[in-house]
Amino acid sequence: MCTGGCAKCLGGTLIPLAVLSVLANILLFFPGGNVIEKEQITEEVWYFGGILGSGVLMIFPALVFLGLKNNDCCGCCGNEGCGKRFAMFTSTIFAVIGFLGAGYSFIISAIAINKGPKCSTQSNSTTWIYPFKEGDYLSDNSLWSKCQKPDNIVPWNLSLFSILLVIGGVQMVLCAIQVVNGLLGTLCGDCQCCGCCGGDGPV
Repeated sequence: MCTGGCAKCLGGTLIPLAVLSVLANILLFFPGGNVIEKEQITEEVWYFGGILGSGVLMIFPALVFLGLKNNDCCGCCGNEGCGKRFAMFTSTIFAVIGFLGAGYSFIISAIAINKGPKCSTQSNSTTWIYPFKEGDYLSDNSLWSKCQKPDNIVPWNLSLFSILLVIGGVQMVLCAIQVVNGLLGTLCGDCQCCGCCGGDGPV
């Protein structure tokens, strides 16, 4: 596959992942489908790992990757002097940005899963705490009953942060692939453009 075509494929995959990531992060603000007070929401939700890291910071690289295939053969952005190789080099920079964003979301999600959700351990209490320690609830779901409010907060947080964790991991892999693909495109150009590695014809 040509480097431009590969980038377009990666960009097309990253877009739905970014949208899903944003939706997952938004749902985390409504644990168990309930509207609660701002200070009762798990702290890691406010770090916007899914909205900023795997969402906004991923949209820009994805759009750049999608646009590479549409660049004209010997130029980019209508400028023949720019060159396909420069466009591929630019995509590498955006891929690194996307990798960092996905990594941020991945780390935040991992911390949140290990820490567990913030909840009330007594149904009539207004005090909300983090009742779990070092991920102990992950191997013993009988501990989930410690959280009395809101309903189903543990599976809700665990499921959504796990989704963000997986999405972040996949996005990191895809962006790493584009870094390699972009470097190859920088050195050799796209197979449909002006030759490869100094050649005069397409390969």
